[in-house]
Amino acid sequence: MKKTLIALLVAAGVFAPVYADTISVDKSGFEEISKVIDDAAYDIRYYSSNNFTGKRVQGYKAPRAYLTKEALAALSKAADDLRSQGYRLLIWDSYRPQKAVDNFVVWMKDPKDPGNKAFYPELEKSDLVKGNYVATKSSHTRGSTVDLTIIKKDGTTVDMGGTFDLFSEISHPDYQNITKAQKRNRKILRNAMLKAGFNAIDSEWWHYTYKDEPYKDTYFDFDVE
Repeated sequence: MKKTLIALLVAAGVFAPVYADTISVDKSGFEEISKVIDDAAYDIRYYSSNNFTGKRVQGYKAPRAYLTKEALAALSKAADDLRSQGYRLLIWDSYRPQKAVDNFVVWMKDPKDPGNKAFYPELEKSDLVKGNYVATKSSHTRGSTVDLTIIKKDGTTVDMGGTFDLFSEISHPDYQNITKAQKRNRKILRNAMLKAGFNAIDSEWWHYTYKDEPYKDTYFDFDVE
């Protein structure tokens, strides 16, 4: 089932309608991460209130994680690589329904709802879009993007010099004002993900998109459940 998606463009506080790509609720090309990577850990932030909106996000009905089958096969290779180095994956987000992205836009438009300011301590809400921290169209919705970190095999946290969805220069992969150990930890994750076929972005050290993603023009909107 497909329909035309009417999205909202957020730029400098101005909201205007735009027509986006195809949207679909077909789940057949997706698989749950846990079905393939059995030792991954999960902290699905948008299922909880521990995120920048301060509330559970629409479309997250269970703390589960899905990816396209192609992206998941590549992620499994990264997991194998990291496992050989003594690490396993911790997943924060993967496939994200379009309704969740729309939920972010609604939150952005509400000046009375600050959400959780701890995630953007030095910014205003309007700065989040301008800094590419929040977008009206997300690669997550195409199903081949994952937000993740590494932990040790016993579950011990690995220090990355900043946490998920911290909207700050600290989150930039090449941020220099962190320790050598934190830089090394970021590099361990990055090297494994790039080697497995993912691309990184310059604003979030935890964000990776499979470079051969199968649905480059399709945005999905089935619930995470």
